[in-house]
Amino acid sequence: MTTSAEIKEFITAKFLPDTDPAELTDDYDLVENGVIDSLGLLRVISWVAETYGLPLDDIAIAPENFRSIEAIRNFVDESRRTLPVA
Repeated sequence: MTTSAEIKEFITAKFLPDTDPAELTDDYDLVENGVIDSLGLLRVISWVAETYGLPLDDIAIAPENFRSIEAIRNFVDESRRTLPVA
């Protein structure tokens, strides 16, 4: 499973339970469309850290990093290259 597919599975399971992951486009704005709020952002950050072995203390908590599937995937890819992975 690709990183984007994993992220879509998580987002739809936790925030859009009536949506097929295949229907969620990579550029759909999760924040602007009210899918992820500030509490949801913390859930996503925690899941990203746990799922991809990223140190939570080193994660930049900025909404733009979690605005869309594409932004989250880019964040994960960049973090894997630059941060020590647990």
